[in-house]
Amino acid sequence: MLGALRQFVTKAFRKDSLPPIVRKVRAASLTYLDPSALHDLFVAVKKVETDGRAGRLIEAGCALGGSAIVIATAKSQTRRFDVYDIFGMIPPPSERDGEDVKKRYEVIKSGGSAGINGNVYYGYERNLLERVLANFRAHDVPVEQNAVHLIRGRFEDTLQVDGPVALAHIDGDWYESVITCLRRIEPHLVQGGTLVIDDYDAWSGCRSAVDEYFQDKRDRYEFIRKSRLHIIRKPRDAD
Repeated sequence: MLGALRQFVTKAFRKDSLPPIVRKVRAASLTYLDPSALHDLFVAVKKVETDGRAGRLIEAGCALGGSAIVIATAKSQTRRFDVYDIFGMIPPPSERDGEDVKKRYEVIKSGGSAGINGNVYYGYERNLLERVLANFRAHDVPVEQNAVHLIRGRFEDTLQVDGPVALAHIDGDWYESVITCLRRIEPHLVQGGTLVIDDYDAWSGCRSAVDEYFQDKRDRYEFIRKSRLHIIRKPRDAD
């Protein structure tokens, strides 16, 4: 395990003080993330902009697009934002995942998974990519006009990073997906850049991937507990 993580307590906020886009995607049932997690993402992206930090944004795993829409709303219109997803049924777990993951996958595979607020589970949606594109348009961030690139396929096949990364939201659930994201994104993360790990406390495979990957890199990063785990690359002069 990563051991003791720095605890970060965000200021309490009232529901009506959330960024409007957070309330909108929640009302439209476009994300499993709670308001505090979406608020943290919005604030982290805004900080990228106010700090003038170089690099693209990445989301790996977008489901119906709710969190990606929040990120796209918070960023500058011209900053590149790459969104990777299979846009279909989640891939099966591997032997590196625990029984919790395998049981969850069996429910999904059987067709018994419930969606958000009683809707159809996103993995059962036909034409999920078109649905996500429509969700971006409905929330006033059409991808064509906002430097958003939706990239379809398994992370192992599609996730190739060829430039600096300012922030990545990693929502891959299982071990193989998360370890692939870390291996391909982390080497490109700029100083002060952030990895937001959605499932560290939710699924054993994600937790194992993060613990394994950062076992020999902890001195270069700050691990901060917000609503989710934020991993921030330290400036060189902070060592």
